[in-house]
Amino acid sequence: MPAKVGAVKVTSVSSSSIFNIGDVYSMAPISNAKTYAGGGSFNTGSGIRINVNDSYTYINDTDKLDQPVN
Repeated sequence: MPAKVGAVKVTSVSSSSIFNIGDVYSMAPISNAKTYAGGGSFNTGSGIRINVNDSYTYINDTDKLDQPVN
């Protein structure tokens, strides 16, 4: 069924998003990221106590490719 679209104002589109106006069969945004974090990272909640005196994150990624994204 054809789409009827009125006025559209796009403020911003991030790098991992898709913007489409009208009919579409399939939309699949693709993005990938590699995150390194030390001890005590990614903790959420209230009243958390973390005592990490020496925190080191050693990275040795020789192949530079983990899983290709098509």
